[in-house]
Amino acid sequence: MSDFNIALELLGVGMVTVFIILALVVIVGNLIIRFVNKYIPEETAKVIPVAANQQGMLNPKKVAAIVSAVKIITSGKGKISKIEKI
Repeated sequence: MSDFNIALELLGVGMVTVFIILALVVIVGNLIIRFVNKYIPEETAKVIPVAANQQGMLNPKKVAAIVSAVKIITSGKGKISKIEKI
């Protein structure tokens, strides 16, 4: 019966160790995320000028619809760098 008790003890110690390590990973990850969000500024979006030959091809209403759809879907974090007709 002592072998069974040792096996259960090792099982318990192993499970507690894994739980503690995973908890530390989550805590350190959250701290890193909070630090980065607080002290490192977000890059400003660069406005890309539309080429002269593309201005006639783009319908302003369609561009506005695409921009608003991307803004809604990505919660304002996405950006459009190029619009091409396929």
